[in-house]
Amino acid sequence: MKVAVLGAAGGIGQALSLLLKTQLPAGSELSLYDVAPVVPGVAVDLSHIPTDVKVAGFGRDDLNAALSGADIVLIPAGMPRKPGMDRADLFNVNAGIIKVLAEGIVEACPKALVGIITNPVNGTVPIVAEVFKKAGTYDASRVFGITTLDVIRSEAFVAELKGLDVAKVEVPVIGGHSGTTILPLLSQVEGVSFTDEEVATLTPRIQNAGTEVVEAKAGGGSATLSMGAAAARFCMSLVKGLQGEDVVDYAYVALEDGDAPYFAHPVRLGVNGVSEILSYGELSAFEQKAKEDMLATLKKDIQEGVDFMAS
Repeated sequence: MKVAVLGAAGGIGQALSLLLKTQLPAGSELSLYDVAPVVPGVAVDLSHIPTDVKVAGFGRDDLNAALSGADIVLIPAGMPRKPGMDRADLFNVNAGIIKVLAEGIVEACPKALVGIITNPVNGTVPIVAEVFKKAGTYDASRVFGITTLDVIRSEAFVAELKGLDVAKVEVPVIGGHSGTTILPLLSQVEGVSFTDEEVATLTPRIQNAGTEVVEAKAGGGSATLSMGAAAARFCMSLVKGLQGEDVVDYAYVALEDGDAPYFAHPVRLGVNGVSEILSYGELSAFEQKAKEDMLATLKKDIQEGVDFMAS
């Protein structure tokens, strides 16, 4: 099993790489790529951790070598959000970065499962898809926007609010990966009920949790540690799927006849990525309205990615 992390020297990349070094199956390879010159040092640092996962670092000119033979590619590369910025502000900077990296994947490992972390995910996932389409190698079941951070935040906040064992809390989160496009389905959390007031308070907290971190770091960056943990968790779901286990997780994926061309859904994962897109079930009246209200924003974000590739 070979996993490549593109943008491995950044805050998310280093946290993610550390977790993968300790969690990937024995005998795996972890390939770290970044344009930052520190990346070989990150690889050496991680290589001192005694697990049976081989780590190699690759610099600016070695993207092809980093990607060669990869089964899974995770992309946290790009610029983080700063105070006063929303995810849309990042688009102009990060769209070009994600395009170049996607072109590298098309060339080196077109069959890899690709997990996109680079914000704004609503628009960067369509860019990756369009790069694959141009090359004639697009397979919608192999391209994912990683929305797991919305899920783990929801689990943490619900457990805290209700005094529950967080290990047993599951919160479905659908939609997109910014602001109001993030839709936690609190009505579906088992074994707990919420008042209308709790739903009205908790939903925007989950939606704006990224801003909570950006402001708390006071210009020092955005969510890196929690995002690294979320991406590692999703990567391990992909790994289990590749190993033939039956795994269901949430991800932002392409849909044929869904709410939008891309939408976070529960998906069954297998040896070829998504084996089945599952229904997200019945929504409460609050959730139904929230979904309808955010679709125009989500579709606009998606179109921005498609248009970037058409220009």
